[in-house]
Amino acid sequence: MDGHIARFSKQLEEALEIASKAVLTKKANVHQVLVTGLGGSGIGGSVVAELVQDNCTVPVLVNKDYFLPAYINENTLVVVSSYSGNTEETLQCMEQALKQKAQVVCITSGGKVAEIAKQHNLDVITVPGGNPPRTCLGYSVTQLLKVLQFNGFISIDFVKLLQASIALLNADEASIKAEAKTIADKLKGTVPVIYSLGNTESLAVRFRQQINENSKMLCWHHVIPEMNHNELVGWRNVDHRLAVVVLRTKFDYEKNIQRLNICKDVFAEYTPNYLEIHAKGETRFEQSFYLINLTDWVSYYLAELNKVDAVEVAVPRNIN
Repeated sequence: MDGHIARFSKQLEEALEIASKAVLTKKANVHQVLVTGLGGSGIGGSVVAELVQDNCTVPVLVNKDYFLPAYINENTLVVVSSYSGNTEETLQCMEQALKQKAQVVCITSGGKVAEIAKQHNLDVITVPGGNPPRTCLGYSVTQLLKVLQFNGFISIDFVKLLQASIALLNADEASIKAEAKTIADKLKGTVPVIYSLGNTESLAVRFRQQINENSKMLCWHHVIPEMNHNELVGWRNVDHRLAVVVLRTKFDYEKNIQRLNICKDVFAEYTPNYLEIHAKGETRFEQSFYLINLTDWVSYYLAELNKVDAVEVAVPRNIN
């Protein structure tokens, strides 16, 4: 797993090369985009939806289920995102998308998704296979951006934005790993409670998923300001096992920062474990990929501290 995380910037470079050579032939004239995928494939849709929300001319929705909404029709571009190409839920949604006359494009390494796409003459962007899906976020994010650009839905130069992100990760590799080790030491033996502010929830989801799969730990996440309207009331009992982790960017909205400062006083009454992880970089892209890489390293170092295999994903069963 450490090898996969270490080559994240290299994967982004490869993903850009794949995107530059991808052959897309069918421009979609649609009112919305829906990305359907789960786990390591689905999180790419969530990240992209947040990265482009200030620029994209159509809604970008993300579906992580067996079923598509009834409103999916010929006015929808459905992006089937399945790294393996064999994800059960995604395959069912792909069939539904075709039945509901949606326009469909696929991002996959092969499998049944590629077979169905060939049968229906669909556009496909093929990425390298054989890796744990959660280690291939760079591939999915980049190809989703390619699809949006090809269809004229975004005007940002995502290639330059990704290249700048790659340069930042390469330049800060040593400090990222050092900070990740320090954070992992603080989180060992805790139940992490991950918070993000505003439109960076996908980064909190990614961190949670990596702690679940790599570190083999339970945790949860929420987002400010929504958590102020429900979860904050649940902070009632002192529990030193809980560790609050807040993901911060320079794009955090002023009022959400005020809310966080109030929340800190509440958290302090119930747990001494509080830390903030601050992103580096100038753009949303740089700061997002910085936090993704940093928190991926945290999950790996936690796996080491927990003495578990960060790659395997077997679910142990205690049957008496």
